[in-house]
Amino acid sequence: MNHRTVGEFWNKNAEAWTKLARAGYDVYRDHLNTPAFLELLPSVNGLVGLDLGCGEGHNTRLVAKRGATMTAIDIAATFIRHAQAEETRTPLGITYREASAVELPFADASFDFATAFMSLMDIPEIEQVLAEAFRVLRPGGFLQFSMTHPCFNPPHRRNCRDEERVTYAIEVGDYFVDARGRVDEWIFGNAPESLRRGLPMFKVPRFHRPISEWLNLLMGAGFTLERFAEPCPSAATVRAHPLLQDAAVAAYFLHIRVRKLAG
Repeated sequence: MNHRTVGEFWNKNAEAWTKLARAGYDVYRDHLNTPAFLELLPSVNGLVGLDLGCGEGHNTRLVAKRGATMTAIDIAATFIRHAQAEETRTPLGITYREASAVELPFADASFDFATAFMSLMDIPEIEQVLAEAFRVLRPGGFLQFSMTHPCFNPPHRRNCRDEERVTYAIEVGDYFVDARGRVDEWIFGNAPESLRRGLPMFKVPRFHRPISEWLNLLMGAGFTLERFAEPCPSAATVRAHPLLQDAAVAAYFLHIRVRKLAG
């Protein structure tokens, strides 16, 4: 499976994903993952940025609202169509392009920074993606990305719940098993049945890699490791959004920032 095949999967997911996410059912994104990512993000006011794998543009818009001039790409044409439509409705100066992160259509040293919200983990040719990100960043620029945590979302993962359905542990396994290209099927389970009815399940190819592989790939691409974060919801957030309770038991997401040093 290559990035083009993965793009076909995501293009088929895009209509249902956009509908449910924009209706507020991507609770992990909206109330944990993205807020933590933005808290980690350095000031981007006045900078030129690239968002890799932008989907329907939700997170790109949030970065643009922080004062960055943003370009965003996605390999799925349907996602780009939805993102461009939102830019037309509420202009933020974002340029959206249908493109693959494996083959970035930009000149060397075009951007001050790059972001990737939950997208790099879905690309099989990650070594090429990191090389491309390094190439298009200016000296001193950074790449910050998020992904599901390799330790707590390996090929085998099960929530262990008590009699009240409260998660008390996460059972994990197959951490070192190469299950790359396995297709998981799921949908936002908190969306009401009336809304999910008739929508296809998301089919998501996964490319699990141990943390050591990620770190070695980043350093091999020339990046210097800078910051890491493992978002955990506060007690108040869990009370407001009980679905997030399992993310307080084990880290569901991992955030990484790396930099292309000057000189």
